[in-house]
Amino acid sequence: MSTVTLKGNSIKTSGSLPKVGDQAKDFALTKTDLSKLTLSDLKGSKVVLNIFPSIDTGTCAASVRKFNEQASGLKNTKVVCISRDLPFAQARFCGAEGIENVINASDYATGQFGKDYGLEIIDPPLLNLHSRAVIVLDENGKVVYTEQVPEIVDEPNYEKALDALN
Repeated sequence: MSTVTLKGNSIKTSGSLPKVGDQAKDFALTKTDLSKLTLSDLKGSKVVLNIFPSIDTGTCAASVRKFNEQASGLKNTKVVCISRDLPFAQARFCGAEGIENVINASDYATGQFGKDYGLEIIDPPLLNLHSRAVIVLDENGKVVYTEQVPEIVDEPNYEKALDALN
């Protein structure tokens, strides 16, 4: 279990992020076109998992915009933005914002990704949503970087996450 804060108030997550050097657990998420996305689908590419509570909040939206901006210049890298939002909400946001360089994927159906990666929030008011985190994987799905953002309303450290790709 990890503790993060929401505007200074402590909230707990279901576990801890995977450690650098761990093999990432496979997952099944739903993309905005309602097709499935698994870790196996991303094999052979470096992967940035940008995880957050909801695309309909300012900080979450900013992280999707920032990674979308950066993703266009990354070689052999896919950026996956993950939340428990419905795929329809993710599609609406991306359409309105012109987001085309990242893959949006939802864990709405089971929340299993959040449980497996130790970032499901287990305290109100964000109960069952995901904490803000970034996990970077190499081409073989091995974890090379993690960041559990300590304060949910803060943005992740984009520079460190992108540096981990090198």
